[in-house]
Amino acid sequence: MPRILKLVFSVTLSAAILVTQFAYAAGTPAPKDAQVYFIWPQNGTVIHGGKFWVRMGLRNMGVAPKGVTLPNTGHHHLLIDTDLPPLDEPIPSDRNHLHFGAGETEARIELPPGKHTLQLLLGDQDHKPHDPPVYSKKITVIVR
Repeated sequence: MPRILKLVFSVTLSAAILVTQFAYAAGTPAPKDAQVYFIWPQNGTVIHGGKFWVRMGLRNMGVAPKGVTLPNTGHHHLLIDTDLPPLDEPIPSDRNHLHFGAGETEARIELPPGKHTLQLLLGDQDHKPHDPPVYSKKITVIVR
């Protein structure tokens, strides 16, 4: 292979790798006007007994289970008493980051007495936040 072709091939291959890595790092595209929000509870709600239903809403996108690759879709993650995770990595799965990978839009949860924060974060088929990330305002609930 002539030297100039090797150089062109090398530059083209390097650019393709860089574009692929950038596209992956950026996350699955989301419409700029997409919104995830709480239907219930609302900010400041007092919950008696600890068990309650969380109802999650989504505008300008659709809900799809984990592993399903469709444009403008994702699934809910509920963040409890924590801040947003790194938005360029998969969302953790632990007691502070609940995954609703079957496409659920409501869930019954239980929290101990006290003041708690809740926030929603939409994840793509691989549990990664979208680009731009789609997350709700953080709300506070009080469990008695």
